[in-house]
Amino acid sequence: MREALRNPNDVLSSLNKNAKNEHYQYERLYRNLYNTEFFLLAYQNIYTNQGNMTAGTDGKTIDGMGMERINKLIEGLKNHSYRPNPAKRQYIKKKNGKLRPLGIPSFDDKLVQEVVRMILESIYEPNFSDLSHGFRPKRSCHTALMHVQRNFTGVKWFIEGDIKGFFDNIDHQVMVSILRKRIKDEYFLGLIWKFLKAGYLEDWTFHNTYSGTPQGSIISPVLSNIYLNEFDKFIEEYIERFKRGKVRNENAEYKKIISRIGRLRRGKYSPENWDKLSDEEKSTAKSNLKALYDELYKHTRTDPMDGSYRRLVYVRYADDWLCGVIGGKKDAETVKEGIKKFLSEKLRLELSDEKTLITNAKDKARFLGYDICAYSDSGFIKDKNGRKMRSRNSKIKLLVPHEKWQGKLTDYGALKIKISEKGKEIYYPFHRANLIRNDDIEILTQYNAEIRGLYNYYRLANNVSVLNTFGYIMKMSMLKTFGAKYKLHVSKVKKKYGHKDFGVKYMTKAGEKTAYFYNNGFRKDRTNIGTGKVDLVPKLYGNTSRTSLAARLKACKCEWCGAENVELNIHHVRKLKDLKGKKAWEKRMIARKRKTMALCETCHIKLHAGKLD
Repeated sequence: MREALRNPNDVLSSLNKNAKNEHYQYERLYRNLYNTEFFLLAYQNIYTNQGNMTAGTDGKTIDGMGMERINKLIEGLKNHSYRPNPAKRQYIKKKNGKLRPLGIPSFDDKLVQEVVRMILESIYEPNFSDLSHGFRPKRSCHTALMHVQRNFTGVKWFIEGDIKGFFDNIDHQVMVSILRKRIKDEYFLGLIWKFLKAGYLEDWTFHNTYSGTPQGSIISPVLSNIYLNEFDKFIEEYIERFKRGKVRNENAEYKKIISRIGRLRRGKYSPENWDKLSDEEKSTAKSNLKALYDELYKHTRTDPMDGSYRRLVYVRYADDWLCGVIGGKKDAETVKEGIKKFLSEKLRLELSDEKTLITNAKDKARFLGYDICAYSDSGFIKDKNGRKMRSRNSKIKLLVPHEKWQGKLTDYGALKIKISEKGKEIYYPFHRANLIRNDDIEILTQYNAEIRGLYNYYRLANNVSVLNTFGYIMKMSMLKTFGAKYKLHVSKVKKKYGHKDFGVKYMTKAGEKTAYFYNNGFRKDRTNIGTGKVDLVPKLYGNTSRTSLAARLKACKCEWCGAENVELNIHHVRKLKDLKGKKAWEKRMIARKRKTMALCETCHIKLHAGKLD
């Protein structure tokens, strides 16, 4: 039994199994932090993450990671001397010109946090609401959006949720009290408390953190989901209380027309009377029936304004949430006030009145970068017998906002917009000076990556074809960038690289190959939306094969000098393309397509001293 617990996958599976019992309480979690196998799995999970080569406030990066650093961390956890380092505060510029703070934790702290994350996710994931989609396995922005389209049919009002500075305002006392409902291990809770209170350094001045989750922290997403799961449960209960009526009442106008059609078909236009009619009378009868059916199609079978029928639907992605109300505007306002009260009293969060909008479903609500609205027309299709059938009655459509793809073009510097005398926008594709010094293949790859990135996110949209304009402007910008690089007219660039299929030749070990400009179109595509890849959700379990990074570390054999039974340091590089290929160790890493190399301490010191070759 003890041996089985050494395998972290077995431990996580056990935690996960017990988690399905909502009343089960966990008492011995902290001891898992003494298990080196847990840290090796954590290392395997996160070593490829961007930012690991950026030093934290302790001056360390992922480079040089080895069993000695892991054992030192475990020892500090055992004797409770471990203290997370404050995050290094940096700022990145937002689109509106404002600066957004970014926290950079030390890599050693990331490693401990990843172990904690795996444990927390195993405990809480089985009981998270199906209405929550953010930072969860096999869920993504796309699954949240498809939930809206499938489940919001018939809504009359949207409530666009906005919680003021959610990640910065999570109350630490409330957070720990929520965790304490299921976790009775005070050492484990104390560790989470340390992370919450670690603070940050800005201009080498220490600042305490009195609220919020650690920015840039691996555990922030799962902690935020645990926190807002209380909100999800409140909404689920509210949905049941809000519900009124089993079915909508029948539409009086619809019923009236149906009755009239029925009387005509049973009487004057019945089969037994039809043959008695003249050709002129038959023509008149057909016209009358057609007019009645045309009028019928203007109405729904049930009364859309039936006050005795109410429903509430909801979806959440991280701190972004959307409610749909089948009812009146006053119902939507009541729901908003109920949510505001719960967030304030139970979670100590503030709902933004200015940004939490109540929007008519025929207008556009904004959720996860998409415009969302109900079809304003009925939309008809014909069945196999040629009879009209409603196809879009009150259904939801997902739209690409114009300013999103236009904004990307201006952010890239690929588009200049001028206003004509008549006030009309005129688009001018523009070359990108920052790319001119890059290789041809790098320029092409950059444009293709940007096009595919935007298309991949908006491929669910009903109007995704509008991205054809985006693709055209990007192509013209690329042609002008090549033109600026080689001082050629666009026509000569096309002649050089291809008029129809623009291609750049490059050399590989297998010989010459050609990379082409993106030419696959922009069609609605709703395949593989449950992979979570669009959100880059961290892996729950890592690769444990013999060639895994953890296995190479445990092998205790230097991959350069061949020394065996030695302590290893893993050498990391940001990108393979950063290696010049002049030194023998660089050539080996390039040949193996690895950004890591397991070295003994002596070889690692020589490498950084430039003396390994």
